[in-house]
Amino acid sequence: ENNRQKFLDSFKRKCIKLTTKSCVFVGVVQRINLNKTVILEDVVEVKSGTRLPGSKLFFGHEIFNVEFPEVSKQDAASNSGDQNPGQLTVTEFQPYRNKLMVDDEDKQYVNYVVIDEFHEKFGPALMHIRKQQAIGIGIDGIGEFQHERLCWLQIATKNKVYLFDILLLGGRAFKNGLSMILENDHILKVTHDCRRIAGCLMAQFRVNLTNVFDTQIADVKWFYIETGGFLPDRLSTLEEVVSLHLKMNLSHLSSLSIKAQLTSEDKEVWFVRPCPAPLLKIMALSVIHLQPLRLVLLDALMSDYTTMVNSYLHSGQNEPVHMQHIGKSGLALPMELRELEVIWQERQKWAVKHYPVTEDGLLDISTFKNTRCKKVLL
Repeated sequence: ENNRQKFLDSFKRKCIKLTTKSCVFVGVVQRINLNKTVILEDVVEVKSGTRLPGSKLFFGHEIFNVEFPEVSKQDAASNSGDQNPGQLTVTEFQPYRNKLMVDDEDKQYVNYVVIDEFHEKFGPALMHIRKQQAIGIGIDGIGEFQHERLCWLQIATKNKVYLFDILLLGGRAFKNGLSMILENDHILKVTHDCRRIAGCLMAQFRVNLTNVFDTQIADVKWFYIETGGFLPDRLSTLEEVVSLHLKMNLSHLSSLSIKAQLTSEDKEVWFVRPCPAPLLKIMALSVIHLQPLRLVLLDALMSDYTTMVNSYLHSGQNEPVHMQHIGKSGLALPMELRELEVIWQERQKWAVKHYPVTEDGLLDISTFKNTRCKKVLL
């Protein structure tokens, strides 16, 4: 593997021509990774002659052909002029084409702001975030848990995503206001697996993350309710939880799988500056689902309660409460609420029938994950 990487490193600073499904690009190799991702700088889109600012990240499944042209990149771009590439649209990055679940006015654009300096963007961003009752948060960096070097902090509000470049801003970003937000008991932070975020913030910046709704924990609790008291044999990824609870096809969530792949296989990509536009979009898309996911999970977790309340309403409207419902030591438990026992027993029977049970008494969700997606709470 080291020899392969050394071979790929030999292409650094060389001019390369990449053909994708819709465009042909010429640029200088910044890095080629073992996972088939390619990072180019000084990129030119050949057909239009448009220069793309910063670096551009290409994924292996996007690339149809690779050439090392004899002509230089400058020659290929000689007719480019000073055209402005304009606002970055979703369709510039193949995995996101027509697949975003966002508000109508944002269907073609990912509304994110990169915060990499204090003078103009930082203050207004914090003022907007402080007004929120709930925010979605995520991080990206190098390393594992407490030993992680934090590079990016993503904060999503209802209509905007802020990408804080912690690698450039440093600890000053937390001293100047981020700590106050993350430690604020009146702002709910929605995460997926808060352990990594909390551990990294505490170890590196002494920030105590508080008032958290964790969608991974909520999904496990929902599964526990769904199966009448069984736990799954593993945790679910954000991609799986979004697909299940927000009813999104997994093929529409390629950004989340790409981010997970990069995090596990090529973490150094988070060090690249300027950060490639597709990577910025991946970070933004990784947190935009958190707030709607929280609301759906809350409804799912409260489904039994809602069912019991409806039974109470039906009973009260059709049958008056008789004195025999009153026990010697207080109020006797009515039949409407005891039905919950029957419901859970039925769920247990369903779960054992559809999921293999491991030696630890957990349910193997990998084998029957499609069944799980189709399961409806009784």
